[in-house]
Amino acid sequence: MRAMIVDDEAPARSELRFILEETGRIESITEATSAREAVEKLMEAKADVMFLDISMPKTSGMQLAEALHKLKSPPAIVFVTAYSEYALDAFNVDAVDYLMKPVESDRLVQALDKVEARSAKAEPAPVQSHGSVERIPVVKSGRKVLVPIDQIRYIEAKDDYSCIYTDNDRFLSTISLAKLEEKLAPHGFFRVHRGYIVNLEFVEDVEVISSGILQLGINGIEGKKISVSRRRVVALKRALGL
Repeated sequence: MRAMIVDDEAPARSELRFILEETGRIESITEATSAREAVEKLMEAKADVMFLDISMPKTSGMQLAEALHKLKSPPAIVFVTAYSEYALDAFNVDAVDYLMKPVESDRLVQALDKVEARSAKAEPAPVQSHGSVERIPVVKSGRKVLVPIDQIRYIEAKDDYSCIYTDNDRFLSTISLAKLEEKLAPHGFFRVHRGYIVNLEFVEDVEVISSGILQLGINGIEGKKISVSRRRVVALKRALGL
């Protein structure tokens, strides 16, 4: 997911950027200090969601949202403001959510969930031929290989790349973890940490270690334990039926 933060106050932008990065669900973040700059940057690079302050000099965030709402494919709007009285106006311009400053991590995660849910509803499901198997292009010994997703145990972020593990091999992919999460989520994969995606079908055991952190054992990968981010624990337990 690509995000844009629009706020004329640098500390507010910095704080929101930090919390967004902590979720591990954002592929890229751009910043703008005004409505005009936001439009200019939106023309350069598309954003999936815009975190928009309402009270800004010259053109307000509400005015910008009204203008963007007329576009054919506008970014999802999440207002981030210190003023609660604009909430009704926000939803009149089809805002996805309305967050109060200072933004709490849990509320931000809820907003991201809403953005993803709206995006999934708006996009038609991909058409697949009967019996086809989804595959991921990877690099192995200098050549391209296609790995069936039902053979993938887990994926780990490695700098600008992703390392894909099967039961007996590992492969390097140039696809970012965020993109892989988007592609694999409908197939039973779950982002448990900013650095890991796991195939829930191969989760063998769930262990609570002394610090209260959950660790996952993966079937077919002996000795490997994957930690679960605290903010993803509830959603993971729900996904596993725990």
